[in-house]
Amino acid sequence: MANSRSGDSLLSRLVTILDAFDSHRSSMTISALSRRVGIPLATTHRLVVQLLDERLLERDADGGVRLGIRLWELASRGSRTTDLREIALPFMEDVHAVVQQHTTLSLLDSENVLYIERLTTRGSAVNITQIAGRLPIHACSSGLVLLAYSPPEFQDDVLGRELVRYTEHTVTEPAALRRLLAGIRQLGHASVPGIIVPNTTGIAVPVFERGDRVIAALNVIVPFGEEDLRATVPALKTAAHGISRALGSDRPRGGTSRMPRAV
Repeated sequence: MANSRSGDSLLSRLVTILDAFDSHRSSMTISALSRRVGIPLATTHRLVVQLLDERLLERDADGGVRLGIRLWELASRGSRTTDLREIALPFMEDVHAVVQQHTTLSLLDSENVLYIERLTTRGSAVNITQIAGRLPIHACSSGLVLLAYSPPEFQDDVLGRELVRYTEHTVTEPAALRRLLAGIRQLGHASVPGIIVPNTTGIAVPVFERGDRVIAALNVIVPFGEEDLRATVPALKTAAHGISRALGSDRPRGGTSRMPRAV
């Protein structure tokens, strides 16, 4: 595949353009897109035309471009995340009915937490998670659950980096973070107040797949100071157990697990 003068392949430049769109900037002009991705305007225009022709991008009413519906169509064909969402949704609805707060499902994708489903209620606690949004692995309850069950070498890699402190409650010191992860494995859940949003507490549990590998985290976000772990944690664990069984896990409740893979 032909490379640009910078050495980037055509495919990598197309992916860079598609990756430029997010929840904060879902549409933009080609000029703005060119500045955002750092690709010359003429090249960006040519690549955008190709993506428009393939319906991977589409025009909006204001003349800008945005991600095309064909991307959603392609991603939904046999996607592992689609299957997981369909299996998990009824169990998430049960949790949501009990807790009446934001309920999310997420995966470990490389070194970030990728949220693939979210149920919400008007008036719920502040929640910065969005479907297809990402959060740093060390600064959310779902990430800490996924990290706690990750292979030791992956944990060492994450803990060996300089981690961003988002609030005074964000744990960034390696020894303290290792103790926190050990406690999560012992309890089978994470409950962490204010580590990325000061006035909320995240509570999360692991979801297992066949082979007893952790594939996902099930989470609720509640207002800080209003945590009811005696009700919330059993609801989460019951739902997570149901999802895990549907995914082929025969892991008993409270049992040990094998380490997961990053996806």
